[in-house]
Amino acid sequence: MEFDWNNVPFSLDSSLNQKDIEESFEDPFAIRLLPDSSRFAVQARFFNLGLSASGEGVFSVYRTNGKQVRVIYARPFEPEERFFYQKKMDQTLAQ
Repeated sequence: MEFDWNNVPFSLDSSLNQKDIEESFEDPFAIRLLPDSSRFAVQARFFNLGLSASGEGVFSVYRTNGKQVRVIYARPFEPEERFFYQKKMDQTLAQ
C-alpha cells in the first residue's frame, strides 16, 4: 500500500508518527468503514481503525484512488474505539 504524505493536512502529535499510521493499515484485524453520510458523497472518505506494530490504536480518516492512500486525519484510539476494535477482533477470531 502506497501512502501520499505530501502536505499532510494535520499535525502529528508526539504519540503518533507516519510509521504507526501506515502499520495500522497493515493490521490484519483493521476495520475499514465508509461513513453513511451525504456529506462524504462527492469525495468518498473512509475510516480505518487498526493497531500499529507496537500495539498503538490508530483511528484514521482517509481517501484513496485505489493506488494511493491519502490520510486526512489520524489520532490515537479513544476508549470507545478500542472497545469496538477489540469486540470486532474477538468476533472474527471466534468464527
